[in-house]
Amino acid sequence: MTLLDTILDANRKFVRPGAFPPLPKNPKRQFAIFTCMDTRLVDFLEPAMGIKRGDAKVIKNAGNTIIDPYGGVMRSLVAAVFMLGVEEIFVIGHQDCGMAAVDAADLKRRMIERGIDPREIETRVPDLAQWMGAFSCPEENVARVVGIIRENPLIPRDVPVHGLIFCPNDGHLDIVVRGY
Repeated sequence: MTLLDTILDANRKFVRPGAFPPLPKNPKRQFAIFTCMDTRLVDFLEPAMGIKRGDAKVIKNAGNTIIDPYGGVMRSLVAAVFMLGVEEIFVIGHQDCGMAAVDAADLKRRMIERGIDPREIETRVPDLAQWMGAFSCPEENVARVVGIIRENPLIPRDVPVHGLIFCPNDGHLDIVVRGY
């Protein structure tokens, strides 16, 4: 059985008519979380914050980084604030983040081994580490990202932007930037 078939089978068993009441699009608790896509955070970060399905908008990418200050992450945050009633933003990085250990040469080698034309890499992303959003310190990255969001002229000044670090082992949060 393929992975797709396994997932579709699990979905058939999961779906039960009437078992899940519809939720509004707007987050119940009026905040957005921008965090990493690390699998260790799934079903762990939200309960560690005391939130559940429907409470917050959650935006994820590799390393919770912002490369383009007007790209997809900012577009999502602007939509969350102006269309969905978000009143606070939480940037949450985590300890032991893989983006803090990006080896651009090794990544490029792996891409080429999988058939990516090296000329395409050089042409489209000449600084592969920068494009990937590599950093050395998760706390510094969180502070940098909070600054990018806070200084963006499309985010209202009255929206607090907080920065935190999450421990993927025990679930505790440490404050990097208090946005009030």
